[in-house]
Amino acid sequence: MDGLALTADLPLAPSPAGDADAALVRRAADGDTVAFEHLYRRHAGRVHGTILRLVGRDRARAEELTQDAFVQAWRKLGGFRFESAFATWLHRLGVNIALMDLRVRRDEDAMDDEALQAAAGGEVPFCAAERGDLERAVAALPARARAVLVLHDVEGYKHEEISAELGMAVGSSKAQLHRARGLLRRTLADR
Repeated sequence: MDGLALTADLPLAPSPAGDADAALVRRAADGDTVAFEHLYRRHAGRVHGTILRLVGRDRARAEELTQDAFVQAWRKLGGFRFESAFATWLHRLGVNIALMDLRVRRDEDAMDDEALQAAAGGEVPFCAAERGDLERAVAALPARARAVLVLHDVEGYKHEEISAELGMAVGSSKAQLHRARGLLRRTLADR
């Protein structure tokens, strides 16, 4: 079979993602690159957006890590067990790749508890009026604080999940989130 024959019966319009994804995943797992291309087109935006936030809006790095995530997905597709939605599995794979990259590139100086408290400031709830200012402020956060903030406040992870992903105690995850929010408040107040 050639690639053109395979595309004729693939869903191109968004349909119930789970159903369409399951069929595409099965075909891609059997080596159908056109089916995998459809999965890529369907999910690349969300995976890239999350990775972009995790790496501090470094677009080149996010592009590279997004490609790494899809290469890994292609390699591991045969082991996908359909226990969760493909989108969830792929998103988690992308987050893990970005977090591994952050661990390797960890250049943040360890701060003691007093410095964390000073950086975090008061307990005022975080609110941002300008998305652009917010995105720039998040990108400027130290890597671990940014990762915790994105995973918790944007992606909805629980502190227990974040601590497992980042290899830190639950209390450290909470402290990093508090720190990130405080730094964001200070940065946005200064603008």
